[in-house]
Amino acid sequence: MYVRVSFDTKPDLLLHLMTKEWQLELPKLLISVHGGLQNFELQPKLKQVFGKGLIKAAMTTGAWIFTGGVNTGVIRHVGDALKDHASKSRGKICTIGIAPWGIVENQEDLIGRDVVRPYQTMSNPMSKLTVLNSMHSHFILADNGTTGKYGAEVKLRRQLEKHISLQKINTRCLPFFSLDSRLFYSFWGSSQLDSVGIGQGVPVVALIVEGGPNVISIVLEYLRDTPPVPVVVCDGSGRASDILAFGHKYSEEGGSKYITNLKRERKKEEESKGI
Repeated sequence: MYVRVSFDTKPDLLLHLMTKEWQLELPKLLISVHGGLQNFELQPKLKQVFGKGLIKAAMTTGAWIFTGGVNTGVIRHVGDALKDHASKSRGKICTIGIAPWGIVENQEDLIGRDVVRPYQTMSNPMSKLTVLNSMHSHFILADNGTTGKYGAEVKLRRQLEKHISLQKINTRCLPFFSLDSRLFYSFWGSSQLDSVGIGQGVPVVALIVEGGPNVISIVLEYLRDTPPVPVVVCDGSGRASDILAFGHKYSEEGGSKYITNLKRERKKEEESKGI
């Protein structure tokens, strides 16, 4: 299912559409995936851990997954995980792509009101636009009148996440971060997922894979929010994620871990030189 909306659509109207028209149940957890939009490769082990962890999180908690919706970058890796899951299980995962209308290739296939439309997911290599990822269950396409540019979806997505986080849920939500601690680093806010109980709002967690400078800005916004949004960073995926993971690793305990590791490496170097 999909809907094309104005970039400034109010989040309460969007959530009403999702729960009443699309008949989605409120999630017990919202996982918001961010990262690189250009295609990149993940090491096989890392890709496997990422995919299995994400799917397990969604299945065991009744989560919604938010992505950028298009078939590139980190979203393509999410789609691969969903495809692998679909081949092995009948359990459906609510994965919602929030993308700018102006960058969608074959958008003429999607024009219509209250209609079922076939959509061509084959990408034209000569096009500057991009197709939607077919493994998503729903799409929200934000239109601000521009063509070939990202940005129309950014504010709408964040406002929708905040609005969903205010919705009361009646089920205890368990933390899902049983991921390889050597690959994932958590930037926690003041509220822990395992403290969420009856009558509390829907917890939101940001998952970061690769990414550029804008992803670092997104992480900063999450951590500065009130209350702060927990952020999980995938170390080894490249670029922004690796920088964030490095900073997290070596800033612990006032930087003492970095100094200890530095001394250890220097000692090894001296021993190798016979000093």
